Amino acid sequence: MKEAGYTEKEIEEIKADIKHFENVRIEIQLASGDYIDLKQYEPAMRHLIDSYIGAEESRMLANFDDMSLVELLVEKGKEAIKDIPDSIKNNPDAMAEAIENNLRKVIIEESPTNPMYYEKMSVLLDELIKRRKEATLEYEKYLEEIIALSGKVKKPDTTSDYPSTINTAAKRALFDNLGRNEPLANELDLKILTTKKDGWRDNIQKSKAVRNAIKDVLKDHQIEDDNEVHRIFDLVKNQREY
Repeated sequence: MKEAGYTEKEIEEIKADIKHFENVRIEIQLASGDYIDLKQYEPAMRHLIDSYIGAEESRMLANFDDMSLVELLVEKGKEAIKDIPDSIKNNPDAMAEAIENNLRKVIIEESPTNPMYYEKMSVLLDELIKRRKEATLEYEKYLEEIIALSGKVKKPDTTSDYPSTINTAAKRALFDNLGRNEPLANELDLKILTTKKDGWRDNIQKSKAVRNAIKDVLKDHQIEDDNEVHRIFDLVKNQREY
């Protein structure tokens, strides 16, 4: 920058401004749940950010390079809070709102894969927020409960709410959205797995075969509502295992 005619004082002022606005950006994105993964930046851009915002902030950014805030909470528990900017973690309300916003975002994103389960998670989050705002829950206890809820949101398979045969994400989705009917969920899962062909979502005939398979199984269980067939078909399309 000296070559461009800037004085040492001007250079330091520019660096300070960059550091300040980068920190503000981080805080806003964390609080809103819109944190940007730094892996998308070119190495040269990342070098500039590391150079201008300082070693401590760079270290904090690196901790979010591979995991979201919710993932960090699930993996590290309360230790993850050490990686949050001081302006957020030193303010209990700001910290709580940042976690809640990030958790809400995950719930919304995952909801199509299991609407009933994530609706339940949303209700639990609402209840926790209400208790926090009414000051009926101590901050440390709140952190324990929101971290536990984060685990249920990110890792439904770790809950003890399912029968032993309901042992995949797809089965859990069917189970939760079909009145927790274990035989129906297992029968439908098997029928879908044995009916679906590669690329079935993008092929009209293959897609129709899966839909008809769902319709047949539901009919065997006295469910003959076309709206229900459509609802379960949409649910099945959102399962990675199918």
